[in-house]
Amino acid sequence: MKAEATGRTAHDPKRYKLRREPVVTQPLGSPPKWMKGKGQIEAWNTFARDLPWLNRSHRAFVSIAAEMQGRIIVGEELPVSGYNLLRICLGQLGATPTDSSKVSMPDDEASSKDPSSKYF
Repeated sequence: MKAEATGRTAHDPKRYKLRREPVVTQPLGSPPKWMKGKGQIEAWNTFARDLPWLNRSHRAFVSIAAEMQGRIIVGEELPVSGYNLLRICLGQLGATPTDSSKVSMPDDEASSKDPSSKYF
């Protein structure tokens, strides 16, 4: 996490005290069946690949973001309000530089260890 690397967690521990690593219970999954546009499906798959912390509970935000991003991909005109909506969704999903610093994924090495091994 960027905050740990820069020492912000030591400087302002209260700010980071309640932040927890997200637990992915169910993966994001495939795009919804109603999503037919090639650009939207490509955007969905890109978000799923680039934002590995997304899970099933994020599907509504991802579908909105994929709709907007999909229009951009296929070259459609998007009004300023569409870009703003995309920006808001990306922020909520932790997909902007500022917001991604608030997301922390567990290490593969740490998640593969048996939690009880530290006691035995």
